[in-house]
Amino acid sequence: MVFFRMKSVEDLENGIYNSNVKNNPADISKERKMQIIKLTDKYKEEVFGMMKVFYASSAVIHKSSEAVLTRDINDCIADNPFIEGYVFKEEDDVIGYSMVSKNYSTEYGGLCIWIEDLYFKEQARGKGYAAVYFRFLEDTYREAVRFKLEVEAENTSAIEAYHKSGYEISEYHLMTKEMDKDLGGK
Repeated sequence: MVFFRMKSVEDLENGIYNSNVKNNPADISKERKMQIIKLTDKYKEEVFGMMKVFYASSAVIHKSSEAVLTRDINDCIADNPFIEGYVFKEEDDVIGYSMVSKNYSTEYGGLCIWIEDLYFKEQARGKGYAAVYFRFLEDTYREAVRFKLEVEAENTSAIEAYHKSGYEISEYHLMTKEMDKDLGGK
């Protein structure tokens, strides 16, 4: 079981969300702390490195170019209203990142948050941090009517973690059309 500490107003104002995660509430010595920080220039290089690992993995179908990854980071840092980036830290170590995009869902009549990227380094997996992040998103986007993400069917550990946080496999089949535009290579 994972327990959460609600963020304080001070944490929100500083752009930092602090969490305490315990697998067993009686065992304080095993408490882990994760910070969720808004992506800034300070973390650009480290996030870029993690994105290269993530986009080279079997977790994604489409392999994005370095130019696209750089644009994603820059858009998160800039004043782009459609995308935000977050960095995950444990103590002084960066342990992962995420990017979310925002759109309107006519089916549900409100804001939809799409979890575009969710990546934890190997040493941070299986610690309940995805659940902490999902709770953070729900607290941050209280007006959202739906949260969505994609996951490869073979990624059973991620699917199990997402199920624990209330995510279900959608009955919809996603269809896309790729536009032939110069996006910095593919």
